[in-house]
Amino acid sequence: MSHNTFGHLFRVTTFGESHGVALGCVVDGCPPRIPITAEEIQADLDRRRPGQSRFTTQRREPDEVKILSGVMVDDDGIQVTTGTPIALLIENTDQRSKDYSEIKDKFRPGHADFSYEMKYGIRDYRGGGRSSARETAARVAAGAIARKIVPGLDVRGALVQMGPHAIDRDKWDWDEIGNNPFFCPDKDKAAFYESYLDGIRKSGSSIGAVLEIVAEGVPAGLGAPIYAKLDAEIAAALMGINAVKGVEIGAGFGAASLSGEENADEMRMGNDGKPLFLANNAGGILGGISTGQPIVARFAVKPTSSILTPRLTIDKQGAEADILTKGRHDPCVGIRAVPVGEAMVACVIADHYLRHRGQNG
Repeated sequence: MSHNTFGHLFRVTTFGESHGVALGCVVDGCPPRIPITAEEIQADLDRRRPGQSRFTTQRREPDEVKILSGVMVDDDGIQVTTGTPIALLIENTDQRSKDYSEIKDKFRPGHADFSYEMKYGIRDYRGGGRSSARETAARVAAGAIARKIVPGLDVRGALVQMGPHAIDRDKWDWDEIGNNPFFCPDKDKAAFYESYLDGIRKSGSSIGAVLEIVAEGVPAGLGAPIYAKLDAEIAAALMGINAVKGVEIGAGFGAASLSGEENADEMRMGNDGKPLFLANNAGGILGGISTGQPIVARFAVKPTSSILTPRLTIDKQGAEADILTKGRHDPCVGIRAVPVGEAMVACVIADHYLRHRGQNG
């Protein structure tokens, strides 16, 4: 299997399966002397970790990261990167492969089972194997390193819609995100989501979500106007997350309903002598290049395909069958996708920062 690596100068290669011994990644291209500790990486992994509330899968994984290479303690007693490949390992400790034994020959609707089998002729039926969303833990670990590369970079994410229910943006409060299990910036809507998702969960069904990632402190000039557009690579990175079915930058699809006057982000000179944008419909990117404004990206995550409601399918022999997916699954997989989205955006920005520095000095 190829295509396990993303990035150009900041390159991440992930490995491992959902029910294997471990998963992890190798981060190559990280500059030397970047302070980094396992505790900093662990903090991001803990935000993604399953089993932290009744609204996520009850698989109990500590997701404890081990740094195998690429760091050392310098003369000042600070652990820093050495410029060599950084290998990170996360062991699997709570696999229940028997949960999938009854359906190992059936294709789960909405999952990658059928397409995976068609491509490789073999698949790991235990939770999806390599195509499982568990692989994203390695991306979050890599993202923790990426965040350290760009000076002043701050990447944050939030759940802004669950099912058809969107937040009230006038009530957006970043401090609320840590106060509820949904990464929701709207306190009132978070309370609604609690009862709403309880109903979804108890019925054995699932629901989708929309997540928003905001990257602040991004310098102007990252990206390129043709084949390395910053927004294109952010969109590709987000689209590469499991279960993501749509991505938009800035006003996104909403821009189609705006007039030219409404959509254009007008400019003035600020009191500090720097350009001041009066709006950010472009999401911080114009012509594929960052403007210095906050980069804003949203992505839609489909409902978890593993549900308790029987579905129609076929098996490997072509016989029609019914299927019911048992086991431990997220009623809204979009919740834990917030740290993953942050990580992917951080990785893309770090990569473009290094590419810009290499070309422009």
